[in-house]
Amino acid sequence: MSTSPSILRQYEIIAGISSRMLAAARANQWDDVVTLGEEYQAAVESLRGMKDLNNKDRLARRELLVKILEDDAHIRTLAAPELARLGVLLGNMKRQQSVLQAYLAPSFNP
Repeated sequence: MSTSPSILRQYEIIAGISSRMLAAARANQWDDVVTLGEEYQAAVESLRGMKDLNNKDRLARRELLVKILEDDAHIRTLAAPELARLGVLLGNMKRQQSVLQAYLAPSFNP
C-alpha cells in the first residue's frame, strides 16, 4: 500500500494555503497572512512523518512545489514595502520615546 496519495494531498493543502496567503497579501490583509502562515507552517510540519513519494507522484509534487514557491515569492514582494513602512514607524516611535524621556526626565540640579 502506497502512502503517496496522502502526501500529495498534503502538498495540495499547502498549495491552497499559500494561494490564500497570496490573496490576503494582495488585499493588504496582513493579519490574515500571519494567521495563514501559522496554518501553513503546521501543514508543512506534518509532512515530516510521511514516507517518500514514488517516481510518478514526484512529478505531481514538483508542480505543487513550483506553485508554492511562486506564491511565496509574490508574497515576499508584496510584503517588502509593508515591512519597510513598519520599520519607519518603529524608528519614529523610538525617536518619540527618546524625546519624551529627555523632556520628562527629572532635572538634575546640584
